[in-house]
Amino acid sequence: MSKEKNIPTITVNYNNNGSSVTSNELGMRAMQELAYEKRGEQYLLIKSPPASGKSRALMFIALDKINNQGVKQAIIAVPEQSIGSSFNNEPLTKYGYYYDWVVTPKWNLCNSPGEDGSKVNAVKAFFESDDKVLVCTHALFRRAVERFGIEAFDNKLIAIDEFHHVSSNENNVLGSQLKDFIERDKVHIVAMTGSYFRGDANPVLMPDDELKFEPVTYTYYEQLSGYEHLKTLNIGYYFYSGAYADDLLKVLNPEEKTIIHIPNVNSRESMGDKIKEVEHIIEELGEWLGVDATTGFHRVKTKSGKIIKIADLVDDDLSKRPLVQAALKLPEIKTNRDHVDIIIALGMAKEGFDWIWCEHALTIGYRSSLTEIVQIIGRATRDAPNKTQARFTNLIAEVDASEDSVTDAVNDTLKAISASLLMEQVLAPKFNFTPKNPQSKEQDGYDYGEGGYDPNKENVGWNEEKGEFQVEIKGLAMPESEDAKRICKEDLNEVIAAFAQDKDSIGRGLFDEELVPQELTQVRLGKIIKEKYPEIDDEDIEAIRQHAIAALNITQMAKQSINNEGNDNIKTNTALIDGIRKFAMDVRDLDVDWIDSINPFSEAYSILSKAMTEKSLKAMAEVISGKKPNINLEEARELAKRALKFKNERGRLPDIKSADPWEQRMAQGIAYLARKKSEQQNG
Repeated sequence: MSKEKNIPTITVNYNNNGSSVTSNELGMRAMQELAYEKRGEQYLLIKSPPASGKSRALMFIALDKINNQGVKQAIIAVPEQSIGSSFNNEPLTKYGYYYDWVVTPKWNLCNSPGEDGSKVNAVKAFFESDDKVLVCTHALFRRAVERFGIEAFDNKLIAIDEFHHVSSNENNVLGSQLKDFIERDKVHIVAMTGSYFRGDANPVLMPDDELKFEPVTYTYYEQLSGYEHLKTLNIGYYFYSGAYADDLLKVLNPEEKTIIHIPNVNSRESMGDKIKEVEHIIEELGEWLGVDATTGFHRVKTKSGKIIKIADLVDDDLSKRPLVQAALKLPEIKTNRDHVDIIIALGMAKEGFDWIWCEHALTIGYRSSLTEIVQIIGRATRDAPNKTQARFTNLIAEVDASEDSVTDAVNDTLKAISASLLMEQVLAPKFNFTPKNPQSKEQDGYDYGEGGYDPNKENVGWNEEKGEFQVEIKGLAMPESEDAKRICKEDLNEVIAAFAQDKDSIGRGLFDEELVPQELTQVRLGKIIKEKYPEIDDEDIEAIRQHAIAALNITQMAKQSINNEGNDNIKTNTALIDGIRKFAMDVRDLDVDWIDSINPFSEAYSILSKAMTEKSLKAMAEVISGKKPNINLEEARELAKRALKFKNERGRLPDIKSADPWEQRMAQGIAYLARKKSEQQNG
C-alpha cells in the first residue's frame, strides 16, 4: 500500500467556542441544559453523540421527576455491565444543582456478583424499598419485566441507555416490552442514544410510537464546535494487500494515542489467530521489553527510541485480562495522558469506553453496523488538553479479482464507503430547507455571506449559534403531516442511512457508466422511503425524499468544491461548512430538478479511484455490472408516475428519442408498461 492511498474522505474543522463543555449555574453543559428543558415530558428521546454528557443529563431529569413530578423510582438499563459505572454517585449540589445523585451500592446490579437470572429478585426487593435508583443491564431488565409484568413498573421512570439496541422487530424482546409500556401509558421513559440507526433494516421505533416521544437532538457539529481543544476530525478508509499487520505503520503513528480494533476471526481481514495478530502488531511497533507487573501493559521500544505502553484486551486469559482491565479503570487514565499509549481490542473498548486521550480509532476490516462505527469514532472524539486533532481509519483488504470471495470483498468495500458517506452527514451541520418563492425573505440570525440576502436567487444562510444552514430550493415540496415534518427535521440521516446501505444503489452509483442519476435519486430513494415509512402518503414521501437527497448531495458537492481546490493546505484546513458556503455561491440556480440530476456517489468514486489500484477498481466494476438490473414492473410504474408529473409540467409525455437520458428513461418506463399490457390482452 503506497502512501498516495492515504486519502481522508473527509476533514471537518470546528470552532472551539467552549460552549459544550461550559456549565451553567446548575452545573449543566449545553446538551444537558437542552434536555432538562424537556424534563416534564413523559416520553423523552435524547439523540446526542458519545461524550456529550447523556448520563448526567439523565441524572438531572430523573432527580426532577422523582422530587417534583411524583415519579416513585428510576430504573436505568445499560447494554453491558461496564457501562453501569457511568451512573455512579455524583455530588451534583456541589456544582449548583438542587439534589445529589445517589445509587445505593446494592442497587447498582452491574457491580453485584452472580448472573442476571439470580439478580431478578433484587429488582423486586428494590421495588419494595424506599430507595430511588436502580442500575441494571438490558438483559436483567428484560427478565424482570418477563417475571413481574409491566404493571410492576407503574409510576416509575425507565431510562434505556444506548437505545439503538432496541428494535421494532417482533423478535426484539426489549422493543416489544417497550411497546407494551407505551400502550399501558403508566411509566415515564427516557431513551438515550449516540446513534439512532441500526445496522439492520429495522427501525428502532415504529413511527406511531416514535411520535409519542419528545426528541432532544444535539448534533456532532454542536458538540465538537463547543469543545475547548479538539479542532479537527479526519475520517478515512485505506486499502492494503497481503497481511494487514505488514502495512499497519502506514496508517498507524506510534506517537498518537490509538485504539486498534482488530478484525473478527471470521472476517476476510483476520490473519486466523487473534493472539498472533497482537504479537505481530507489537513486533511492527518495535522491540518488546516485557510486561509491567502492576498494569499488565506491554512495554515496547519504538524505532524512534520511545518506550510506549500497550494494553492488550484481545487476550482473554483470566490470568492476564482482569489486570489490564483494572489498570484501564484507574483514576490516572483520566488525568495522566501517558498512563497508556495504545489499546488493542477485539469486541471491546467501543460503546461506553471512555479514554479522553484517544486521538486515533483504527479499525481493521469493515463493520456491517453503522451504529458500531459511530460508537468507535466516538472513542476518539473526547475533548482533552493539547489534543487538537482526532481521526478514524478503516483499514480494508483490497479487492482481489483472483479470490473466490470476490463478491464478498466488493460488498465489504461498499459497506465501508456507505459508512463513510453516512459519517459525513452525521458530522455536518443541520440543514433547514425551505422552498424559494416570491414571499421568501431573510431569516433572523442567519449570515448570507458578503452580499447578504438576495431576493432574486436561492439563498444559503448560516447560523453559527444553532450550527444550522437555512437553504432555499426552488420547487421544494414541504411535508404536511406531523410525522413527515418530524422526519424532515430530525431524521434525515436515518433516511440517508437506509439509502447508503442499499448495495444496488451505491454499486450502480459508483460503477454504472450508463446510470441516469434520477434512477437513484428519485426512483430508488423514493422506494426505500416508502418501504421505511409505509403509512405516510405519497406527497409526504416525495417531500421527505427531496429533503434527504438535498442534504446528501449538498454535502457531497461541498466536499467536491474543497477537493477541487487542488491545494493540500486548503484540503486539510478548510471545514466542511466552508465548502457548503462556497458551493452555494458557485451555484446559479438551486432547484430540486438540478439536485436530483447529481449522482450522490460520484464524489465517493473519485476518492475510491485514488485509494485503490486500477486492477481492484476493475474487479469491483465487473462484479457490479454483472448484477446490473433490467427495468422491472415496479420500477416502470414509478417511472410512469414521474412521466405523468413531467407531462403536467410540460404539456407532453417524455420522448424516448430525447437527448435527455432521464426523459428517455421515463419514456422507457411507459413503453414497458404498454408492452406488458399488450401481452396480457393477447394472452
